Amino acid sequence: MNLVMTTLILSLLLSLLLAIIAFWLPLMTPDYEKLSPYECGFDPLGSARLPFSIRFFLVAILFLLFDLEIALLLPLPWGDQLNNPHLTFTWAAILLILLTLGLIYEWIQGGLEWAE
Repeated sequence: MNLVMTTLILSLLLSLLLAIIAFWLPLMTPDYEKLSPYECGFDPLGSARLPFSIRFFLVAILFLLFDLEIALLLPLPWGDQLNNPHLTFTWAAILLILLTLGLIYEWIQGGLEWAE
């Protein structure tokens, strides 16, 4: 127990020390070059803060959702070695059906269309 407490305190102190150093170490002297959106020496042609389409976020969320689905389904081939493989396959089927219904809903609503 003593070793665990010592390790916990040491890691907490080290994390706190590194956070303080990272906060105070950088030079806080902003000038025109640092505040400009381009640091390559060119003057910006327009505003770098232009809004862009929310559809980019939609595509990113869909990618993450289906990427997570693949990560959840990867261990499925080893599920037949469990005590109750039918329960595992049932949950996997429910997950696939739910995600497929969500994709069909987005498709029908036109959420995947780029042109308006």
